[in-house]
Amino acid sequence: MRILASLLALITLAFSSVAIAQSEPADDSPPAAPIKAVLSVPPAAQPDNIWVLELSTGGQVKIQLRPDAAPNHVERIKTLTRQGFYNGLVFHRVIDGFMAQGGDPSGTGEHGSPLPDLKAEFNTLPHVRGAVSAARTQDDNSANSQFFIMFMPMLRLDTKYTVFGRVVSGMQYVDAIERGEPPANPSRVVRAWIEADGPNAIQPPPPAAMPAQAADAPPPPAATEPAEPK
Repeated sequence: MRILASLLALITLAFSSVAIAQSEPADDSPPAAPIKAVLSVPPAAQPDNIWVLELSTGGQVKIQLRPDAAPNHVERIKTLTRQGFYNGLVFHRVIDGFMAQGGDPSGTGEHGSPLPDLKAEFNTLPHVRGAVSAARTQDDNSANSQFFIMFMPMLRLDTKYTVFGRVVSGMQYVDAIERGEPPANPSRVVRAWIEADGPNAIQPPPPAAMPAQAADAPPPPAATEPAEPK
């Protein structure tokens, strides 16, 4: 019996060692950005979480923001919107059957706001028609002010870009955005506001919040696009 007990103890120890070894990372690669699981059915819309874009294509687009999925991205949208940042900005990259991208103050796709870049908040909200997601560079943590609105589903973008909202009305005005990379006659955001504030509520930033860029400073890397559809 003592021999049998010893054998069982040795077998148990061996299996435990294998389990521990398999749980260790295979290399020193940094962990991937965490994916936040969220309900696909949004919570009840509140006026403070409705982003309104008045487009030059003829009407208002209402976007339900999802602070439950991407709280920091939503807060950035609210902050910049309340400063009037998006008023007058063009959609500089618009691909038929894919998406319309805007939010760059230079209209080139190479710039963002003077605020710091955001850490990724990748989540399980899908890139379906009407989804609104944050544009970034190859660096996961480089989203700033640029965003794109999906014309059609492109689910291979899921968990690679931060979805922070979805169009709930006015999608026909998104569909009418001028195509091109860049468009010859780009469509623009005439005004943007948070529904709870109303269209005329603009809160200019304090002087220290948006410092002027030095004339000889290099431009930041292009905070741009998801990959083109194949």
